Amino acid sequence: MFKSIRYKLIILYFLLVFIAMLIVGVFITDQFEKYHLNIVKDNLTYTANNVVRTMIKDVDLIENKDDIQENLIKSTISLGYEISIIEGDSYNIIASTNLDFVDKNAMDVLEKSVILSSLNNRVTEKDIQSENTDSYRIKHMAFSYKEDQSDNLDYIIYGRASLDSVYRTLSNSTVILLRATVIALLVTIVLGYLMAGSITVPINQLTMKALKMAKGDFRQRVTVKSDDEIGQLGSMFNYLTEKLDTTLLEISSEKSKLNAIIKHMEDGLVAIDGKGQIIHYNPSFLSMLNLREKDLTDKSYDKIIDDYSKDLEYGAILQKSISNSSENIIFENNKKRILKASPALFRDEAGRISGAIVVFQDITESQRLEDMRREFVANVSHELKTPITTIKSYSETLLCGALEDKELSKNFVEVIENEADRMSSLVKDLLQLSHMDYEKVVWEMHHLDLREIVTDSVRKLEVHFQNKNQKLNMKISDEAVPIYADRGKIQQVIINLLTNAIKYTPENGNIRISAQVVDKNAIFQIQDSGIGIPKEDIKRIFERFYRVDKGRSRAQGGTGLGLSIAHNIIKQHKGSIKVSSELEKGSIFTVYFPVDNSVDIL
Repeated sequence: MFKSIRYKLIILYFLLVFIAMLIVGVFITDQFEKYHLNIVKDNLTYTANNVVRTMIKDVDLIENKDDIQENLIKSTISLGYEISIIEGDSYNIIASTNLDFVDKNAMDVLEKSVILSSLNNRVTEKDIQSENTDSYRIKHMAFSYKEDQSDNLDYIIYGRASLDSVYRTLSNSTVILLRATVIALLVTIVLGYLMAGSITVPINQLTMKALKMAKGDFRQRVTVKSDDEIGQLGSMFNYLTEKLDTTLLEISSEKSKLNAIIKHMEDGLVAIDGKGQIIHYNPSFLSMLNLREKDLTDKSYDKIIDDYSKDLEYGAILQKSISNSSENIIFENNKKRILKASPALFRDEAGRISGAIVVFQDITESQRLEDMRREFVANVSHELKTPITTIKSYSETLLCGALEDKELSKNFVEVIENEADRMSSLVKDLLQLSHMDYEKVVWEMHHLDLREIVTDSVRKLEVHFQNKNQKLNMKISDEAVPIYADRGKIQQVIINLLTNAIKYTPENGNIRISAQVVDKNAIFQIQDSGIGIPKEDIKRIFERFYRVDKGRSRAQGGTGLGLSIAHNIIKQHKGSIKVSSELEKGSIFTVYFPVDNSVDIL
């Protein structure tokens, strides 16, 4: 019987290994095929995008076809690969590594279905059996390109590569794999026989180990030398002793893990027993309530929490549990941080309430964001309400008969147009901020000279300076002030700052502008002699819709979003803006950009 079981195990082991190796062999062969096919695909893709496209990008294909053909022949295209360049309108082959294809229509000499499919998918590939039935397939790939924003196709790069070498390699690999499998099976048979012959466990050894385990030594193990009924009994014995041994270790380690998790939680946690005494807490609890460990000595939970909220007393938590009220409690600590407390009761095995756990979360930041959201909605509503109300009232007046008075109706229509422009400007600014928030802005970055942008911006606003008879003092560096930036966005920032300076500087006032390089920064500065900004308002002037003097600011026009947009633009350019101001004496806005040392600006 013993030998029968052993030989059955050998046969079963042999079959399992054979099936496993067969599955692995099939899997390896399949993966090997995919790997080599992907290499061919990647090579064709690389050649099209990085070699051929680079060669013909921004080049007139028709006028330079001879040069393109010559460069294509001289290019480092892998042996066995065939590349053709197809003109987008006529589908004529402009150049090809296969000289027989040059000046022929691609639809006649290449795979038509691949070309047509690439028009919609941009990149198309297809493995096609060659006309010679003794050969393997040929990989066809077509890449269509549109170099500008129009829908017109510029050109198609068509590549072909023979897969003969791939499948020859696969065939050779399969033979090698089969030989290795046979050798491995022979080795497995020998090892299986030796292993089966050595798996025997004496009954007395198992009995002695069981006796020691009964005395409390759970580290006992038996050596399993067979896989029959006795061997299975030995394995189960080892499993039992291992489980008993590890269970005792797990019980002690789980407590350590739980303590470590609670200790390093960002949320504060405190556990209270049925008598209202603190039985556990973590450092975050002490930090949030500004307590020290000695503050908890000989004090009940209620005595500590009373300073913050009566609703968090143990009795209040019990009462809420009875009334099935599970609402969170929000309160402030003595450092003006907003905390949210979530209490929960825990019970013993008999279902009796044995204490409570309270989790504290610092929600100061989320509360601030929520307040900002509400303020933003309120500001937008207010900014839109005023022009809408004006438009509606003036429109109703016109409809009620004011149209008969041409002079009056003209004035009303002008007011309506101004209010509509105001709403349009507001919506435009809101959309720009939204695009910045969601990173949808397209930045057209170029190497620029900050001096030229400042000078151009001043020129556009020159009439406004003259209307208020303001004195403009420009201090522009004689040397280039190079920056890498989006010209339109930077000019928007400069014009916004200049416009604010003009608005809030009285007639005959002074405005000083400078642009220069200091250390590694390109600096633009504008200083005015205007009304100034109170110190308490300076830190908030870049908030959306924030106005220092709301009534006067609206009378001056604008949406209240200009500085917020400017701040976002400067931030996207890795720059910064600083403000200093004094009431009735003026303000200084200083904008810093990283100096662009990549090129020399003439």
